[in-house]
Amino acid sequence: RFEPCTNVTAEVYLRAYLSPCINDCGIYGQCKLLRTNNYLYAACECKAGWNGWGCTDNAEAFSYGFQLLSTLLLCLSNVMFVPPVAIAVRSHYLLEAAVYIFTMFFSTFYHACDQPGIVVFCIMEYDVLQFCDFLGSLMSVWVTVIAMARLQPIVKQASVLYLLGAMLLSMALQMDRHGLWNLLGPSLFALGIMAVAWTARTIRRRHCYPPTWKRWAFYLCPGALIAAAAVLLYAFVETEENYFYIHSIWHLLIAGSVGFLLPPRAKPSRRLGPLPRRKGCGYQLCVNEQEELGLVDPAVASINSICTS
Repeated sequence: RFEPCTNVTAEVYLRAYLSPCINDCGIYGQCKLLRTNNYLYAACECKAGWNGWGCTDNAEAFSYGFQLLSTLLLCLSNVMFVPPVAIAVRSHYLLEAAVYIFTMFFSTFYHACDQPGIVVFCIMEYDVLQFCDFLGSLMSVWVTVIAMARLQPIVKQASVLYLLGAMLLSMALQMDRHGLWNLLGPSLFALGIMAVAWTARTIRRRHCYPPTWKRWAFYLCPGALIAAAAVLLYAFVETEENYFYIHSIWHLLIAGSVGFLLPPRAKPSRRLGPLPRRKGCGYQLCVNEQEELGLVDPAVASINSICTS
């Protein structure tokens, strides 16, 4: 049985909002936005093995111990730069030592801030740490190869190359920080400068440079092999899955190669300086202490002393 109802008034409040990611992807994810063809897409990029629309699926998640181990490996592997710093200071390469210390410091704290899980420690903004880490790594390669070239006796103001390298590398990193040529380009350019300097020195001396076979056998060849192995690992072996231990090996190899490749302290020049002047050669007229401004009565002008050899 239906009965007619009276008019009833109801107020309805409607509030709608859009969230690009579920719960902002939680602590194990990062919300990423992609714009293409006037469409905007949003999705969670999960870390530390977490999956799902909101990074809530922990079926394949990394354990806390694994996260701590990866952080320690990536950070403590930078301690390998301590021996190159000591070698550089001992050989009076103070600028190179400063660059190695800069690299060691920022690489350590960048990797402490770059971890995917909850074992994270950031002393600065992530972008600043990343830029300084990449710049320090490239500058370490640059200053080491320029030091190996020993340009100072050949080119005056060779220190300009250090400043030029810093400016060009900073520009390249702002354009693309993850490009492979950001590492290979400056390295090949610096190696070209070193090859020209060594060739010029070889032609001038008419002898192979560096001149001793021990330098080639025990330092240059091992250092070059270690550096080549590091570049091959970085370019062809490193992936997101093996990043924490392959990149740690990269740290060890690059720092170790610097210790081998950094040249020894330059020997002082053997050129003879000007010979000391002999005193008392011939006769020497000693000026009279009573003469002032050359105004002396010729009748009273005298010679104080005559020095003979």
